[in-house]
Amino acid sequence: MIAKIGKGANLYGVINYNFQKVASENGQILGLNNMPESLNGTYSVSYLMKCFDPYLTANHKTEKTIRHISLNPDPSDYLNDEKLVAIANEYMTKMEFEKQPYIIFKHTDIERTHIHIVTTCVRSDGRKIQDYNDHKRSMAICRNIEKEYGLLPATEKLTKDELNFRPVKYNKGNIKSQISAVVRYLPQHYQFQTFGGFNALLSLFNITAEEVKGEIQGQPKNGLVYFALDEKGNKASNPFKASLFGKKAGIEFLHSHFDESKIAMKSSPAKSILKNTCESVLALTSSEAEFKKQLAKQGINIVVRRNDEGRIYGVTFIDHESHSVWNGSQLGKNLSANFFNEYWTIGAKPINNDDGLDQINDLPIHHLFDFIDEGILNNLTENFIEGMGSIIPGSPGEDFEEVDFENRMKRKSKRKRRKL
Repeated sequence: MIAKIGKGANLYGVINYNFQKVASENGQILGLNNMPESLNGTYSVSYLMKCFDPYLTANHKTEKTIRHISLNPDPSDYLNDEKLVAIANEYMTKMEFEKQPYIIFKHTDIERTHIHIVTTCVRSDGRKIQDYNDHKRSMAICRNIEKEYGLLPATEKLTKDELNFRPVKYNKGNIKSQISAVVRYLPQHYQFQTFGGFNALLSLFNITAEEVKGEIQGQPKNGLVYFALDEKGNKASNPFKASLFGKKAGIEFLHSHFDESKIAMKSSPAKSILKNTCESVLALTSSEAEFKKQLAKQGINIVVRRNDEGRIYGVTFIDHESHSVWNGSQLGKNLSANFFNEYWTIGAKPINNDDGLDQINDLPIHHLFDFIDEGILNNLTENFIEGMGSIIPGSPGEDFEEVDFENRMKRKSKRKRRKL
């Protein structure tokens, strides 16, 4: 379980944010602590705000009086509402907030069901609850709760790198959140040297990026926008500015990542291993579909780009074992776009430097693909990840709206300090 603690002064903002989830049927109030319940069991933003008045009016010195806490169990941990409330109450008790007024909200707008708690750090006598080292204390409390309730430890999950990206499904809504969960974290797990390589990787998750160039007051400015793709690879959403997803999704960060990847991949042994694997598979297959299918068994994706006339102008190999992305020409002429265009259209014979290769059917299936039925592999396409869910290590399911809300609260706080 992962806990996040937000600190601010906007009580209305945090309560209204959670109420929007309730209004859209993506959330509900699970419980109140040290707050009077309404007569009819329904609540409003104004009603809940009034419950905090005695505490907030008792202290005019503390700037950030509001705490907005989220508790995020692992998606595989099934917890009913009763257990969620029990976990929330135990967490708040161990954080010394058991006598404070607080509201427990459950959010269900993403695959990972989680809870939010709104409270204040001001006691009824006006004294502030000390929050020194509270993040470290919070982590220790989460580890204890995991043991007590038999939850999957967050530290174990992170060290085993089992967190998953998910392909974007444009027809299921929350496109911005879906794109954010991919583009903000891919550079942390994959090395790619060019914008084309980045886009090839994005295509596995039904996303594409485009550079936007222009001038502002005579100065050249470059930007980046992201789109969701449909099952045919066509744009299926409005453009989303990279700035919506943070600096790590922007063009400047990506260019620095390109440079770092070039240095790291230059001496990487993954290149020769990937080249040998591709050449051995190529020597024993005669069609594009079979080549892709057999590479998939080895944990390798190939993304082929064609122009309107059907000519292949780009080939990118994505090695999920080494988490690296390679242009075909980087691996060799016999793995370049020109070669595949000739081989798969006019039957030019591939270069084979190894006469002692085993038959392709004897190659072991890569462990990443152990769970895939052979029938699925027989019908594999370049967008195969869409059909079988997530297999690639990635980021935790994250609600982009929550991140965006936290960032807006921080910006408001900074503006207030400037005015002072």
